[in-house]
Amino acid sequence: MNNTLQRGYAAIQARNLPEAVRCFEEALHDDPDNAQALAWLGQALCSLGRRVEGHARLRQCGRIQIRNAEASRDIRHALEIAQLMQQWVDFEGALELLTRAVEINGTEFRGQQLLAVTLAQLNRKNEALEAGRRALALAPDLAMMQVLMASLEADAGLNAEARQRLETILAGQPGDREAFRAHKEMARVLDKLKMYDQVFSHLHASGRLAARLPEYSQQDRNLLPNAIRANTAGFDRELMGRWSDSEFPEGLPPPIFVIGFFRSGTTLTQEVLGVHPEIFVADETGFISAMQRELQRMDPASASDAERLRKLDLQGILRLRAFYWKTVRDRFGDEIGQRRLVDKHTMNTVDVGLINTVFPDARLLFVMRDPRDVCISCFMQLMVPSPATAHLQTLQDTAAFYAQVMDWWTHVKPLLTMDCLEFRYEDAVAEFEPTFRGVFDFLGLSWDPEAVNFHKYAARKHVASPSRNQVAQPLYASSLARWRRYAGELSSVAETLAPCVRRFGYEAD
Repeated sequence: MNNTLQRGYAAIQARNLPEAVRCFEEALHDDPDNAQALAWLGQALCSLGRRVEGHARLRQCGRIQIRNAEASRDIRHALEIAQLMQQWVDFEGALELLTRAVEINGTEFRGQQLLAVTLAQLNRKNEALEAGRRALALAPDLAMMQVLMASLEADAGLNAEARQRLETILAGQPGDREAFRAHKEMARVLDKLKMYDQVFSHLHASGRLAARLPEYSQQDRNLLPNAIRANTAGFDRELMGRWSDSEFPEGLPPPIFVIGFFRSGTTLTQEVLGVHPEIFVADETGFISAMQRELQRMDPASASDAERLRKLDLQGILRLRAFYWKTVRDRFGDEIGQRRLVDKHTMNTVDVGLINTVFPDARLLFVMRDPRDVCISCFMQLMVPSPATAHLQTLQDTAAFYAQVMDWWTHVKPLLTMDCLEFRYEDAVAEFEPTFRGVFDFLGLSWDPEAVNFHKYAARKHVASPSRNQVAQPLYASSLARWRRYAGELSSVAETLAPCVRRFGYEAD
């Protein structure tokens, strides 16, 4: 490793990412094909939110590693880059790299396994299944590969095969992590097979195992409840409406925000809106969280976001809006063009007070769904570990967290000064066009008949949500009142959810 690369690596260790970028760019100036410098630079740029540039550097590195592999048939370094591409949500780039890598050497298990995962993320279910079969043939005794294979079979509609495979895995005394995932997948498969009486034994088993997995047990479970309490105490209509009559620069326009709760229909909403030619969707990208951190850097001494915002003048609000849009442009480059940005991040619900204060001219869509269906779906779904999803590993915790978030929404909704539209997932399923015509009207958009084909567009791309399989197919009514199949299990959380059921106008039984 030369001196410039060493300085760049030291900067990474010191978390000085701008200095790391400078060092790696200097190294590439001297040696444009330095794969190590390209890989580190790509990661550093992605970490800074400059993903367009970061993806380009990682792809450049991948092409170099493929050239090297063509002579040696050693694809391990190419696979490392493909895994980084997956980590930084460049599944299209990963697919291109992995396709070429397995052409060079198809006997490397990791290549076929990464290819299967990438294809699954891109909703290419049958191809993912074939890649999974090739990977499994290379490592038939690997329990986690067997779990992945069952997941791919379930995605492809082969539920009986997936069930049999999962039964075999669970009978073989797998490790905690493999068993956790197997129980989650088994619950999903049994639900599809309409074997409802067997589903919850697997969900409860997964909940017990989650408590032993550090990726869930070590999450800060107090983070969001504490934020909700602070926001409830700190935000009022006066604060949120303080800048409502202000003139904001054209270059800092208000986004459209889509919020709700996990599994409530926000992904469906973003995919329908994304069909419109005047809309660009940012799918579960943490722009508000980044802006929140900038606010905290501006005033580290204050105890809450509401207190920090009360101290700002208009220039401070403009600084936050400018930071937000810089983050967006770093992430997407020129891809947005002149289209309106839809910022869909489901749990931005917690930060709606911050959103309203900084973007009082924005429009907000809140998607609701029967609370019992939401909680059943959340408990059943395997989700990426986070301080939010750590609350979704038992039915009781799921219901309590849902009720806390919805209590906050009920409190803050009448205080909002931004334009807000609530609508039901059930209405979108039962009366798709009238419901979304109302949404489009609220946003000042003309109705686009192509909206009914949202699932065809979703099937061609990566969707950063556990709902990616559902939104890649036409709407189906079987998702409505799903909770009735599990009414007995839900009796343990009925009291927790009853206020939300009544408040949102759903039938009690």
